[in-house]
Amino acid sequence: MAGHSKWSQIKRKKGANDKKRSAMYSKHIRAIQAAVRSGGSGDPSGNLSLKNAIAAAKSDTVPVDNIENAIKRAVGAGEGAAEFKEVTYEGYGPGGTALLIEALTDNVNRTVADIRAVFNKRGGSLGTSGSVAWQFEKKGILLLTDTSEQAQETAIEHGAEDIQESEEGLAISTGPNDLYAVQDALIAAGFSIENAQVDMIPSNTVAVAGDDARKLLVLIDALEELDDVQNVYSNADLPDDEE
Repeated sequence: MAGHSKWSQIKRKKGANDKKRSAMYSKHIRAIQAAVRSGGSGDPSGNLSLKNAIAAAKSDTVPVDNIENAIKRAVGAGEGAAEFKEVTYEGYGPGGTALLIEALTDNVNRTVADIRAVFNKRGGSLGTSGSVAWQFEKKGILLLTDTSEQAQETAIEHGAEDIQESEEGLAISTGPNDLYAVQDALIAAGFSIENAQVDMIPSNTVAVAGDDARKLLVLIDALEELDDVQNVYSNADLPDDEE
């Protein structure tokens, strides 16, 4: 189920981050500073990109002091400060899977060369712009362990588009701009949110198992280890023992 798949993806992401916490913190700090500069404000109430970046950082347990210091540095940054550009790359992985890679970089030539090298070394191929992006849609995703009817009704009343239930809980899908309205309503109703983030969701998935699944995970890990890469999304439907 989509709900189960989302829970598995979050668990895998957090498990990987536990082993590379310093690098993960750096990626979030870069995203926060880029959001401040691109949005022209250090106030998340008036800068949705910053609000999303802060929420993502908090979901990965980045300390509040680190977040606040990153915002202060970005607000006070003058001429000569690094200017990070948001870029998206598309490609293909083992088993015919589609990959969408989001990066923040101050040197596009370096970043694309690094990403291409990983694809070539790990059995994938870098695609052209538009080759796979059409298969993904930006959505807000909330995870909570409570599967009660009240939780589902509260989510629907405040803008949830889809709810998937699994043994682990609910995966609630919203429009990207409705994520926080649904989150705030659930919290106000007394529900505990396990994770809330804006994500790129594939319209269809590709079942991948065995050697292809293992090669795909190695490829994704290698891409995520690149300093400039912020997020890697795939349309792979992996078996539980590979996630």
